[in-house]
Amino acid sequence: MSAGIVWFRSDLRLTDNPAWASATAEHDRVVPLFVVDPALWDRSGAHRRDQLAAHLEALDGDLRAVGGQLHVVRGDPVEMVPAMMRAHGAESVHWNADVTPYAVGRDDRVAGRLEGSVREHHGRYVHPPGSIRTRQGDPYRVFTPFSKSWAAEALPAMPAPGDGVPTADPGDGVPEGGPPLMPGGERAAAGRLEAFVGRVDRYRAERDRPYLDTTSRISADLKFGTLGPRTVIERVGDGSADRRAFIRQLAWREFYAQLMLAYPHTVEGPLRPEYDAVAWREDPEGLEAWRQGQTGVPIVDAGMRQLRGEGWMHNRVRMLTASFLVKDLLIDWRLGERHFRRLLVDADVPQNVGNWQWVAGTGADAAPYFRILNPVTQGRKFDPDGAYVRRWVPELRDLAAPGIHSPWELGSLELEAAGVRLGEDYPNPIVDHAEARRETLAAYERAREEA
Repeated sequence: MSAGIVWFRSDLRLTDNPAWASATAEHDRVVPLFVVDPALWDRSGAHRRDQLAAHLEALDGDLRAVGGQLHVVRGDPVEMVPAMMRAHGAESVHWNADVTPYAVGRDDRVAGRLEGSVREHHGRYVHPPGSIRTRQGDPYRVFTPFSKSWAAEALPAMPAPGDGVPTADPGDGVPEGGPPLMPGGERAAAGRLEAFVGRVDRYRAERDRPYLDTTSRISADLKFGTLGPRTVIERVGDGSADRRAFIRQLAWREFYAQLMLAYPHTVEGPLRPEYDAVAWREDPEGLEAWRQGQTGVPIVDAGMRQLRGEGWMHNRVRMLTASFLVKDLLIDWRLGERHFRRLLVDADVPQNVGNWQWVAGTGADAAPYFRILNPVTQGRKFDPDGAYVRRWVPELRDLAAPGIHSPWELGSLELEAAGVRLGEDYPNPIVDHAEARRETLAAYERAREEA
C-alpha cells in the first residue's frame, strides 16, 4: 500500500483542498500532518493561537469522522517533514503553496531535503499567484486592470478527494487554546459564509459602519483556510452590485498575494523606493499610546482596544488607525504592520503589508501620500451616533454625538455632566491633526525631492 503525507498549513479543510484531493487520489494511506512551527506560533498573539487551536481541533474531528486523525508535531518543518516521511514510509508529501518570503524559503528548504518527492498545489487563492500578468508579462502593480484580468479567468474546478484513507496517529496532539474568537473548523466557517450571504445585498451600505458589525468576518477563514476562495465565489455569486463589490475584495486579496510573490522585499520595505527616505519620527511614547488605545482620539482608541480585546478590528477602523499612526504621528508604517500582524486573528502577511503600504502611500496602487484622513470627521461619518466608541471607550459612554468624537472641543459643563475629566479619566489628544498634517506633507515632499 502506498503512503503519502498532506502537510496542512493555511488550508485547514478537507473540502476544495487540492493537496488533500491529490494525496487521497494518489495514495492508499494518507498521513494528515500539521507542524506547529515555533517561528510562527511564538510570534503570534494569544487570540490567533486560540483560533488556530480551535481550527486544528475541528480538523482533527473531521478526520476522525472518516477514520483518521490529525498528526501534530512541534518543531522546524525543515526537519520535521522529512522525518515524518521516513517514519511513515511515505512516497510523497503534498502541500498548498504560499507566497510570503518566509513560506517560500521554508518550502524550498523542505523540497531540497526530499529530492523530488514534493507535490505542490494551489489552494489558497482562486488563481495561482503570478499566473495573471500584464500583456508585457510583468506583475500587475495597478489593481483595476489586475481585477479585470482576474475576473476574466475561468473559475477552476473544485477538486474531489480520492479513496485514500487517513491514518490515525495524534503525534504530539492538538495544542491547547483558550476560547476562540469564532467557532473552529470548516463547517463553522461555512455557517458564517451562509449567514453573510443572507445580508450580502446590504454590503455596500453597511460595510463601513463599525457599530453594525455586519461584515462577513470570513477573512479569518480565508487566512486559516477553513474556507476556500472558490467556495466563497460560488456561494456569493455576482447577481447584484453588492455581491460583485464583495467578490472584488477577493480580487484585492489575490492582487496583494501576487505582489508579494513578485516583490518579496515589500514585507520589510516600500515598493516605491522614493518613500524609503521619509524621515519617520522616533516616538516610543506615541507608539505605545497608539498600541494601548490611549491617544485621546476616540475612534482610534476604540479600534486599538478592539484589536487588543478581540484580535479583530473593523476594516474601516483599520484604515483610520493605520492612517493616524503614519500620517498623524509620522511613525514608520512597518511598526504598525508588525503590531497588527502579531495581534490580528486574520493577519495575512500579503494583505497586511499591502494595506499598510496602501495607507502609507508607499505601495502599488496606493493612496497618494497627501491623502490624510481626519479621524474626527471619519468618526462622525461612519459612527454617527458614537455606538462603536461607547462600546470600546466606556469612559466616554455618556457623551452625546457628535461631541463624543472630539471631547476636547466640549465645554466643561458638558464634560462634567458626562463624568469625563480629560487628562484624568481619558487623555487629551497626543497630537494636533492640522499641525500633524502639515508636518507629514512636508516630510513626504522632502523624501520625494531626495529620491
